[in-house]
Amino acid sequence: MNDLRRDRHTVRRLSGLTDAEMHGLALVLVDCVEDGASVSFMHPLSLPKALAFWRRVADDVESGARALLVAEDATGIVGTVQVVLEQPENQPHRADISKMLVHRRARRRGIGAALLTQLVKATPQQSTISIRAPTNNPAVRLYERFGFKVVEQSEGAVRMRREA
Repeated sequence: MNDLRRDRHTVRRLSGLTDAEMHGLALVLVDCVEDGASVSFMHPLSLPKALAFWRRVADDVESGARALLVAEDATGIVGTVQVVLEQPENQPHRADISKMLVHRRARRRGIGAALLTQLVKATPQQSTISIRAPTNNPAVRLYERFGFKVVEQSEGAVRMRREA
């Protein structure tokens, strides 16, 4: 968590989603897609479509199949990351990071790092955490700072893994 004067934010894990939280998450998703994020949605992304996505995520969060963390500042939700916990039976130690998103107005304030810090703390039983990202994604450097190593590289994409 960051406690700088103008950059106050907190990170917390959600066990369920309220309508207001879904709305805040939808706004972050729409903003990131508008900015060109490669997160399985095409621009323009409508707010109703983004809300429908978060409703599906809410079901996984409530069932325990997915962990959802949010970063908030005085204006509301400014970032999020998901961890897909439901894995094949022979891989209970594994988790996959999904949808690391930070609203444009909140970037360069340590929010991605705060989300990753809490993600690692929230999933101590996962000895292997994986991520797939475009090679030009600035978050790749952030993942490397957190000990993620490139395990596979293809044209335009990289798969990274962090072993506990």
